Amino acid sequence: MSARTYSGLFPVAPTPFHEDGTLDLEGQRRVLDCMIDQQVDGICILANYSEQFLVSDGERRQLTELCLEQVAGRVPVMVTCSHFSTRVASDRARHAAEHGAELIMVMPPYHGASSVVTKIDETAIYEHIARVAEAAGIPVMIQDAPISGVTLSVEFLARLARTLPLVRHFKIEVPGTASKLRKLIEAGGDTIEGPFDGEEAITMMADLDAGATGVMSSALLPDLLRPVYDRHREGNRQGAMEAYEKVLPLVNYENRQCGLRAAKTVMKEGGVIASDAVRHPLAQIEPQTKAGLLELARAANPLAIRWGR
Repeated sequence: MSARTYSGLFPVAPTPFHEDGTLDLEGQRRVLDCMIDQQVDGICILANYSEQFLVSDGERRQLTELCLEQVAGRVPVMVTCSHFSTRVASDRARHAAEHGAELIMVMPPYHGASSVVTKIDETAIYEHIARVAEAAGIPVMIQDAPISGVTLSVEFLARLARTLPLVRHFKIEVPGTASKLRKLIEAGGDTIEGPFDGEEAITMMADLDAGATGVMSSALLPDLLRPVYDRHREGNRQGAMEAYEKVLPLVNYENRQCGLRAAKTVMKEGGVIASDAVRHPLAQIEPQTKAGLLELARAANPLAIRWGR
């Protein structure tokens, strides 16, 4: 067993920017405080939904240290440390652990997935993950997502869990997540300590039914996902379904229309942050789409839309 098993709601924190694209550090602190008030079990920072691919190395270190200082142990913090370079990913993981992270998350190394030069085989992926885990010295979550263009087989993921004691948590967000979760839990048994899902909770009920013990949504509405998760864990599946049906229109709109911009837009509306700017080359949500998002958010009334008012 790894040092600790993590479960529950671990939403991804957005990274707020000022209108000129610079980091809004005070806004980042407010985001984290809002998320803790959303009754989360943990927070993930510097993930794809945090625009991690748009921040510099120096900003990444600054954000890691600021976030861990602000959360101050109130909930566990997971820091995403993905990079194609094993050395860079390991350095990121070591830095996060040294400043108080309880978990790290990594994707398999990818860069031009179809390139003959940079296409990495399972042996290299295994070594990459093993070295990152050794550098971190804390539990590692593997992110299995289509964005990498890398296929991670159930057998490979189970082998990671069986042979690397710190690699027992998995975020599965591929087509047919529920099916893959079932197969992974069956193949890995007790070594699959933290099977999580993602994709803004759009498949949350199916994934909980399949055995997921954690959910990684955005920071838009984890407080409204709380009863879904809690009721399901208590064995009240009908109650969980009723709670899920209430929020599914907003979850679907976020996932299919807005992506990572949704949480920022709602948090700006709710006075959590001053700007919902995203960094170029990402574009802002078009006005009609934003109006549709806010209409659904006002009806669902998550904490994010009223926290700062």
